[in-house]
Amino acid sequence: MSLLDARIPQFLALRTVAEEGSFIGAADALGRSQAAISQQIAALERAAGQELFDRPGGPRPVALTPAGRLLLRHAASVLDRLALAERELADLASGIAGRLTCGTFQSVSVRLLPQIVQRVRAMAPTLAISLVEHTSNEALIDLLVSGDLDVTFLEGEITDSRLRVTEIGTDPFVVVLPADDPHAVDRAYPTAALASAPLIGEHDCSTQRRIDAGLRSLGISPHYAFRSGDNGAMQGMVRAGLGPAVMPQLAIDTTDPGIVFRPLDPPIPPRTIVLAALRTTSPLPAVHTFNEVAVSVGSAYLAGAQSR
Repeated sequence: MSLLDARIPQFLALRTVAEEGSFIGAADALGRSQAAISQQIAALERAAGQELFDRPGGPRPVALTPAGRLLLRHAASVLDRLALAERELADLASGIAGRLTCGTFQSVSVRLLPQIVQRVRAMAPTLAISLVEHTSNEALIDLLVSGDLDVTFLEGEITDSRLRVTEIGTDPFVVVLPADDPHAVDRAYPTAALASAPLIGEHDCSTQRRIDAGLRSLGISPHYAFRSGDNGAMQGMVRAGLGPAVMPQLAIDTTDPGIVFRPLDPPIPPRTIVLAALRTTSPLPAVHTFNEVAVSVGSAYLAGAQSR
């Protein structure tokens, strides 16, 4: 036999006998018989190949041998690690601990995620949250399927059968104009006017492809004077008068006094914001916590934004 044959109850018996100073005391503390404790210690001594206790007999307490003191240090470490694992597993099962990696895209990162992360951290302060931002649904889905993400925000109607999708809300496309534009006083912007305008747009991404397809469906071939991967840069160029931009409302800094935004007439169908996880894997309990908060925060924000 070797210590690899030792069992956790034997380590527990070793620690308890050392703490109580007797086999009968350990039996009372553990709710076992004295014979059972003696058997556990005898088995551990066979595995260690040495006696672990001096047994003076009579009323005097038993005492650890040098081998017993050495083994107790290791046994205590093992038992402490198991106790920690038990606590962490309980936290993991409750959704308040562990790690969670979420995929996102720029407008969600700016408008929704700060409040979502803040609320999740208040509920689960020991949950380690990581965020990965990308510009395309395809890249985020690939990261989810490869296991690099636990959950991800996506935009649009997702039909991938591998994914379990929760809808957060809809985000309308609007035109962004300089505050002094003649159309700034109108209730809506005539979409046909975009046909002759030098537009501000994003580089190729899921959202920009959706915008371009929506414009083409209305008979408009868009022409771009500037493209950027940064919503703030796009809005800055609109403010400077370079041209209008068609953007999802979630992507706009609505507090900017240098711009206005108006609904399109006729409109482009709005994009849908969703949260997706793999259907084929058992989601982390923390994903449920994150999902509930994201739906609460996201749906409230999107509904409020459309009413403004």
